[in-house]
Amino acid sequence: MSSKNTEPSSWWKRSTVYQVYPKSFNDTTGSGTGDIRGLTEKLDYLQHLGIDIVWLQPVYVSPQRDNGYDVADYYRINPDYGTMEDFDELLAALKARDMKLMIDIVVNHSSTDHEWFKQSRSSRDNAYRDYYIWRDPAPDGGVPNNWQSKFGGPAWQYDEQTGQYFLTLFDQTQADLNWENEEVRRAVRDMIKFWVEKGVDGFRMDVINLISKDQRFPDDDGSVPPGDGRRFYTDGPRVHEYITEMYEDVFGPYNMVTVGEMSSTTLEHCIRYSNPDSREFSMTFNFHHLKVDYPNGQKWELMPYDFEAMKQLFSEWQTGMQAGGGWNALFLNNHDQPRALSRFADDGEYRAESAKMLATTLHGLQGTPYVYQGEEIGMPNPVWKDTSEFRDIESTNMIRLLQEERGKSAEEAFQIVKERSRDNSRTPMQWDNSTNAGFTTGTPWLKVDERYPFINVKDQMADPNSVYHHYRKLIALRKEVNVLTDGLYERLDDAHPEVFAYARTNGKETLIVVSNFRKQDTVFHLPDTVWTDHIAGKRPELLVGNTEAKPHLTQDITLSPYASYMWLVQQ
Repeated sequence: MSSKNTEPSSWWKRSTVYQVYPKSFNDTTGSGTGDIRGLTEKLDYLQHLGIDIVWLQPVYVSPQRDNGYDVADYYRINPDYGTMEDFDELLAALKARDMKLMIDIVVNHSSTDHEWFKQSRSSRDNAYRDYYIWRDPAPDGGVPNNWQSKFGGPAWQYDEQTGQYFLTLFDQTQADLNWENEEVRRAVRDMIKFWVEKGVDGFRMDVINLISKDQRFPDDDGSVPPGDGRRFYTDGPRVHEYITEMYEDVFGPYNMVTVGEMSSTTLEHCIRYSNPDSREFSMTFNFHHLKVDYPNGQKWELMPYDFEAMKQLFSEWQTGMQAGGGWNALFLNNHDQPRALSRFADDGEYRAESAKMLATTLHGLQGTPYVYQGEEIGMPNPVWKDTSEFRDIESTNMIRLLQEERGKSAEEAFQIVKERSRDNSRTPMQWDNSTNAGFTTGTPWLKVDERYPFINVKDQMADPNSVYHHYRKLIALRKEVNVLTDGLYERLDDAHPEVFAYARTNGKETLIVVSNFRKQDTVFHLPDTVWTDHIAGKRPELLVGNTEAKPHLTQDITLSPYASYMWLVQQ
């Protein structure tokens, strides 16, 4: 049983979170699908890496239309992943290692298989009718408004039995819950308390800033891009009220670590979501920096990423969250994104240097870093050969829609989805060079990347210069070096075409991070004011680097392709 937490309220600021996509992590049964025991079996590995918090993605009962984010029962474990006893064993094993467990809470919507929804659609006067968002057809008999689903197509599904439409912002089987209904909000809080009482330490709240909709449900006239209706339900009118209710009832009293996943949000809202005075979340995810390769905001079009835009976004969110007292969740990878290594660097000749460079750049920033499974060994996007290899519902929908609605050829659609698919990050974890990368003795639910014989955990743990050991150093530094937690951020690179450089300062220490994001040698000149005020006459220490060179910090820094360094200067 969990009790009210007596630890300091911001213990998670020096922590590192490891995200586990259970379906692809480790299979102990030969089913081809990972399971809870598979995670328990690998906790020593995560402890060795230095992880404090394990984020386990949904393992609830679910029809798996959206890989568990379509929950049919919030109180039961999906038999594909194991049993509640397995879950309790996992919790006990984590506690024994002084590690924490964060689980996903998916309450913008439920599966249409959930008993609430079955009751809700049974008749218009059912007690659960108001648990979901039902609207009459438009005068022409069509959808109530022109909002679009995040997965493509209209955001409304017609129900023959009761003659109304229900709202589905995601898959057609993910019905949006009606948070205007106080009973829904109470039911959600009761469910969260159930997991707190089991001993869970925190929650990642799925697309939580979409729970409050504009109750007029107006058409989107397209005056604000992308014109799909999102401006009427993103960071909606009562969202902060609803989150504070959860904080006052559950998160605060038990000192839970919480992270809100924020879809298409703003800096101003995220300051409010994560400032302790607001009594909402510990931190927030935002995705703006992961849209810098979307032409005109279009995910399903391709372009080289905009390096300057990425640097500006990181810098805006660093300085803005600091000024407003908010806290960032730092990440480049997750289960919904292609591998950052393949998007923003070189996953071939300079794969190891690139993986370390991206890690150094991210882990020097202020916030709580998140490591997504496989990132710590430099897993790239897999080699896709055919559309039949995809399993993700969004990807298979888009292969069809790109051809039917956007006039793409089959080959063009494949090339786009190959780069953008969420399956890029969902291929099985590569443990060793045995069959199926040691993930399963059965047939994997999704293909294993063919490069696993030379990209795997076993080899990297044995190599002190590996990507894995680079991550270990960065994770350890966060606990040891105060400026990583409390240092103010200052960008240093002045739109340099190859380099991202910044400083973190707290009055006692200065951290300098310099990274070359390009496949060419370059030179970076530290600004005179930074050199004079923080470095000249001091003895900077190289904390971590990703090349055989161990350079001293000089005002002019020569960088080989994808070279990245972090120095500490004591004042």
